[in-house]
This record gives sequence, C-alpha cells and structure tokens, in this order.
Amino acid sequence: ARAVRGLLLDVSGVLYDSGGDGGVPIAGSVEAVRRIKASGLKLQFCTNETQATREKFVKKLQGMGFDISVAEVTAPAPAACRILRERSLRPHLLVHNDLVPEFAEIDKANPNCVVIGDAAENFTYANLNEAFRVLIGMEKPVLISLGRGRYYKETDGLKLDVGAYMKALEYACDVQAEVVGKPAKMFFESALAEMGVPPQQAIMIGDDIVNDVGGAQRCGMRALQVRTGKYRPCDENHPHVKPDAYVNNLAEAVDIILQQL
Repeated sequence: ARAVRGLLLDVSGVLYDSGGDGGVPIAGSVEAVRRIKASGLKLQFCTNETQATREKFVKKLQGMGFDISVAEVTAPAPAACRILRERSLRPHLLVHNDLVPEFAEIDKANPNCVVIGDAAENFTYANLNEAFRVLIGMEKPVLISLGRGRYYKETDGLKLDVGAYMKALEYACDVQAEVVGKPAKMFFESALAEMGVPPQQAIMIGDDIVNDVGGAQRCGMRALQVRTGKYRPCDENHPHVKPDAYVNNLAEAVDIILQQL
C-alpha cells in the first residue's frame, strides 16, 4: 500500500451482483465502502454500467446501504456525450431503454454514428440489423461502444455483455469501434482526475481481469482482482494480465490496504 492516496472501485461484481430484482450486495461490501471513506482515502467508483442513468444507478446502490453519490461515479454515457458534442456527432442509439435519458440533450436527427451499450433485451436481430444498416451506409462509419466487456454476472448467472455485439458490428461493417469506458486509458484518467490522485498513488479493485485489472495497470496503477462477480479460477492463469494481488472480496482488500497505511 505504498503511497496510496486513492482507490478506484468497480461496482458490479465488486459491490453487488446485479439481477432482475435489482441485485444483492456482496457480503461485507457496504461496510468496506464505509471504512474507505472513514480512512480519508480518496474514492471514485469506476463502472461500465450502461443499463441506467447514473442517478438511477446511484439511487439503487443507496437503497442497498452504500454511501455513494452521483459525483463519485465515473461512467461511460456522460463521457460519450462529451465526445458526441465535441465532434458534432448525431448518434443512432442501440442502448438500454433506461439509459436513453442520458442522451436527452444530444441531437439524434439524421445519425452520422452509432452508439452501442449494454442494451440487454434490446439486442434483437432487428435492432442490431438497424444499427448495421446505419453504419454500412456511411462513407466513414463511426461506431462508439460504451465498453467492450465479454460478459458479466447477475444473480442468475453470467450474461453476454456489450463487447460481443460490438464485435459483430465491427466484423459486419469492417470498422474499429471507439471504446468509451474500461479498459480505455482516457476513461481511467478521467476517474483519477476526479479524485485528484496520480496513477502511481491509486489502486484499482475489480472483478474483470482484462478491463479492470489490465486497463488500470496500463495507466500506471496497481490493481487487485476480487474473487467475486465474474471472476473465474482460470483468470489466475491469464497469459497477459497479472494482478498485483488476488483478494477474496472487497472487504478483504480493504483490510489489507488499511492495515498497511
């Protein structure tokens, strides 16, 4: 825990397991967040959540007992909106219905790009084909993806994530998606800037070996992988990414970090 001033926490799979009933907190995680804040360490929640607005997402977590505010959450949709405005892009949206309000102030007439997120039940053939037609009709297709995760865990098991559908559109349209969210370096840098902490003084804690751990390490951070959420034992033999440590859950990670401060 040398020179640690701030922690970045993934949310789904670290704080709670999502599900159709709203999800359930992972044992010890509510108290772990409280202990981090009491310690004086800076804290930012760094999530690829794209099934709800930040406001709705935070309200759900508060209902589970977590001490969390909208300002403490770095999420892909607001970052994507900044890019759309800066580049005068008008998106065709393939996202979850509950995320659409994040794009309320974005011009969506006559689309000149496609934005894809974790659309869940909206990932029908018809909707994917509509996004494909928008992209293939462009001279220079622009595909923006709110993450590139392969799968995530809900209370009833693993679910396909946005990355699988992103890859389908990439292949069909011969285009490279621009990823907004983990593991993009710019996304981690934005979260660090929110905390005011340099990467060498921050630790990322996540359940995704590639997007959480690998992405954070490429930014100069140390990263821990929890054995909760989407973690699988084969992660510990990953050919390219090696966490700085494995921990059984967030509570254990906080115990170790606070003991060494």
